Amino acid sequence: MPSPVSLLTRLRFPLDVRRCGARLDDLRLLVLDVDGVLTDGGLYYGSEGEPLKRFDVRDGLGIRLLQSVGIVVAVLSGGRGGAIHLRARHLGIDEVLVGVKDKAAAIDDLCQRLAVPACQAAYVGDDINDLVVRPHVGLLIAPADAAAPLRRRAHLLLPWRGGRGAIRGLAELILQRRGRLAALSTDGWKDTNA
Repeated sequence: MPSPVSLLTRLRFPLDVRRCGARLDDLRLLVLDVDGVLTDGGLYYGSEGEPLKRFDVRDGLGIRLLQSVGIVVAVLSGGRGGAIHLRARHLGIDEVLVGVKDKAAAIDDLCQRLAVPACQAAYVGDDINDLVVRPHVGLLIAPADAAAPLRRRAHLLLPWRGGRGAIRGLAELILQRRGRLAALSTDGWKDTNA
């Protein structure tokens, strides 16, 4: 798999970045949907009928890198499940909102509680139920395989698929814009395993 940074040369993506660059530079809060963003959107079932989710370890490291530059990462999902809490705990994500029926209100409450203006918040979603947050964040971001209506309305369309490096690629883009990626690419990064 090519490095996410090498994929920045895709046709549409650089246009989106130029248009949204200042908002990426000022980003303080990144809210992530789970299914279709942190996972590939598939549902797997264990022998006892429990739903299982697949998370990408590179996305996990991307989250840790964003946290290391002061960006608060939150998880927001309409679904429920222990896997979300376990993954969030493993990544040091304190803001875990599950079973959410009104995503827009949840984001408004989160921004208010964290004292982050909406213009400095971004949301990554993958389907039409995520469109409602667009007026409540500075950036609505979609992975490459998001539903067509969301891809059309997103401020930024990523060239990577959900659960397959989209968040890692976004993290590298943000770090690159903040002048932090080159040193990480040369010297590496030391922290707990993501």
